[in-house]
Amino acid sequence: MRVAIVAESFLPEMNGVTHSLLKTLQYLDARGDEVLVIAPSTPEPAPNRVEGATIRRLPAVPLTGYRNIRVALGGVAPVKALLEEFQPDIVHLASPFVLGWRAVRAAAALEIPSVAVYQTDVPGYAARYGMPFLENWAWQRVKRIHMLATRTLVPSNDSREKLWSHGISRLELWRRGVDTVRFNPSHRSAEFRATTAPEGQKIIGFVGRLALEKQVEDLAVLAQIPNTRLVIVGDGPQREALEALLPNAYFAGFLGGDELATAVASFDLFVHPGELETFCQTIQEAMASGVPVVATGCGGPVELVDSSRTGWLYAPGNLAQLRDYVVDLIGDDAKRAAFATAAFQQVQGRSWLSVCEQLMGFYSEAIEMHRRMPAGLRGRK
Repeated sequence: MRVAIVAESFLPEMNGVTHSLLKTLQYLDARGDEVLVIAPSTPEPAPNRVEGATIRRLPAVPLTGYRNIRVALGGVAPVKALLEEFQPDIVHLASPFVLGWRAVRAAAALEIPSVAVYQTDVPGYAARYGMPFLENWAWQRVKRIHMLATRTLVPSNDSREKLWSHGISRLELWRRGVDTVRFNPSHRSAEFRATTAPEGQKIIGFVGRLALEKQVEDLAVLAQIPNTRLVIVGDGPQREALEALLPNAYFAGFLGGDELATAVASFDLFVHPGELETFCQTIQEAMASGVPVVATGCGGPVELVDSSRTGWLYAPGNLAQLRDYVVDLIGDDAKRAAFATAAFQQVQGRSWLSVCEQLMGFYSEAIEMHRRMPAGLRGRK
C-alpha cells in the first residue's frame, strides 16, 4: 500500500501526534508499505527519511509565543503536487488543521480517499490562550476538514460525542497503544529517586508540554503536601513561569527514550490537570509503569482512569479535590500499591501492533467506501 501522511507537526518536535506517527511509521515499514510524510519545515537539520518513510517539508514559520510549533505556509497547490507525484492509495491526515485543511482539499481534488485523525482540541486551545472569539471559527474549520475526509478516527468516546455534536459524521473509535516493555515497573530507579527527592520524599510526577493548555500551574495546590516532591518532566513556553510558581519542584526538562521510562516508573503517583486532552498517552504510560493516576475528570482521561481502582478523577477546576485525592494515595502505601497493580494490569494487551492493525482496517474501509462512491460525488461528501 502507498500511504501519504500529512502531519501538522513532526520531528524534531516530540509530542503526542509525533509519537503516534512514529509508531505508525514503524508498523508500515515492517509491512513494506511505501510511505510519504508531508510536514512543516524546521530550522534544525532534519532527516529526509524516518522509519523507511520519505519526508518532504513545506515552508513554515514558528507559531507566535510557541516557537517549537511550526505553521506551514502556502496553499493547496504544493500539497496537491506532492500527492499527485506520489500517487498514494490513502491520505492519512494527522491532527489536521492548517496543513491538513490544504491536504484534505488536495486529496478530494485528486479523488484520493483520506482518513483524518482527530487528536488535538484546537478550538479548546483557542479559548485557553485567551482567544475565545476564534473558537467558533476553529470549530467551523474542524468540521470542514472532517466532513471532507472519507473517514474520521477519534481517540475517545468523549471526542466522538464532541465532534458528533458539531455535525461531524463517519466517526470511528481509534485509541492509542502503549509500549509495555519500555514503560514497565522494572525501570524504577533508586538513582533517579535519590536525585529528584534526596530526602526520601514520595514523588508526585507530571509529564507533558509546559504550556497553557496543560494547566500545570494547577499543581501549585500540591506544593505543600508533607514528605512529597513534585517532579515535572517536560519543556515549553511556560517553564520559566512555572519554575517561579513552583520553586520547590524538580524540573527535569524534556526526557525521551529510556530516560523517560525510568522517570515515569520512579514516580509514586502521576498527576495530570489538563482539561483539553482528547486521549492523554502519558496516563497510559504511567499505568503501564505501575503508577496510579490522579487526573481531571473530562476528555480522554475519563476512559483511561478507573476512578477508585487505578486512580482518581477529580471534577474539572476543583483543585481542593485534586489535592485531597493526591493526599489520599500518597498517605496510604497499601492503597497506592493496590491502585498501582490495577493500573498496570488494565493496560496490558494494548499493544501498538494491534492498534496499527486496526488502522490498516480503517484504511481499507476508507478505500472501499471511496471506491463505491459515484465519481461525481467524490470530494463533495
